[in-house]
Amino acid sequence: MTTPLAESVRVVITGLRNAGKSSIMNNLFEKNVSIISDVPGTTTDPVTRKIELGNLGPCAVTDTAGLDESGELGLQRKGKSLERLKTCDVVIFVSRGDKGVDPEERSILNNIILQKKKLIFLLTCSDLESNPEKREWADDYYPILINNINGDGFKELRKRLDKVKIEDNHELTPVEGLVNEGDFVILVTPIDLAAPKGRLIMPQVETIRDLLDRDCATLVVKERELKQFYDKLGVKPKLVITDSQAFARVAADIPHDQPLTSFSILFARKKGDLDLFIQGIKAVESTPKGARILVMESCAHHRQADDIGTVKIPRLYKQLVRQDVHFEFTRKMPSDIELKDYYMVIHCGGCMITSNVMKDRVEIIKRSGTYITNYGLFLGWVNGVYPRAIEPLYR
Repeated sequence: MTTPLAESVRVVITGLRNAGKSSIMNNLFEKNVSIISDVPGTTTDPVTRKIELGNLGPCAVTDTAGLDESGELGLQRKGKSLERLKTCDVVIFVSRGDKGVDPEERSILNNIILQKKKLIFLLTCSDLESNPEKREWADDYYPILINNINGDGFKELRKRLDKVKIEDNHELTPVEGLVNEGDFVILVTPIDLAAPKGRLIMPQVETIRDLLDRDCATLVVKERELKQFYDKLGVKPKLVITDSQAFARVAADIPHDQPLTSFSILFARKKGDLDLFIQGIKAVESTPKGARILVMESCAHHRQADDIGTVKIPRLYKQLVRQDVHFEFTRKMPSDIELKDYYMVIHCGGCMITSNVMKDRVEIIKRSGTYITNYGLFLGWVNGVYPRAIEPLYR
């Protein structure tokens, strides 16, 4: 019913502790979203909420912990805030107008500018006497004066957000460039233990909507009914898109010349770097003895008994590639040093994260010299439908 977080423009509110970030969040949403207090460090973990912001459209706004946090726990909070800054689209930088310029603030702002983020500078506490040094520093960034008590400045903030244009941030839709108006596409969506009760998973929903938006006809079937309906068709489908786990059965039930791919492979192209993932597949056969393989997921779904990432992929890898490899599993990004210990990262489709987050992950993994591929590509390879499964994407 609403735009997924992964498809929303990412707006991050950042600054030092007690600068008024949480009050900005609450005033922007016109309700209590974040806890506010005069005690520095009230916000611990990032708080994200969805909102519609003018020309930006659906946005995910995140209130972060102060970037001057200290101590072991504080540095962890700061690390989470920096991660959000790195992959966001728009930064709302918050600074108290009644205080002098903190060296930490200068450093934070310089990094934001180096990353070429869209920046909106807010000077809070406009009801108090302005600090001349702070005002002179902020003037280069066209600051908005904010009074979190009576709401002064928020009308201007909304206007400024409405004028922000996000360039070079186009994320491919699932079937962009693969189909034309009037095409017929079959979607194969198994309903098993891993399927969410009463609904479809995100890649399936997005693909259906994308096909309808492109005026295509779709037939959605389970893998058991595919052959029955395919054989009755009077027209050859432009494409068959399947859940990657059903590759073998689907490939066996349709003609060899029928274009075939999977939802996960479409999302490898949509979110990440498909060419790099293909290089990873080519490296699978060369897996060295005792190699460490990392399976990386992007969401905290409930793992079932035959989970694809923790059970099926390791089992298939050991059966068809090497028995002596060692598998590890994570939902968070390892450090550069930790990544160097892995031969291969096998990543999920990434449907619950933005393309910015996925591309950042891919770049870090690439820099470490570790191979990376995707669930769908790996399952296509082990089921004997590679390179067939990527051919529709390169025509």
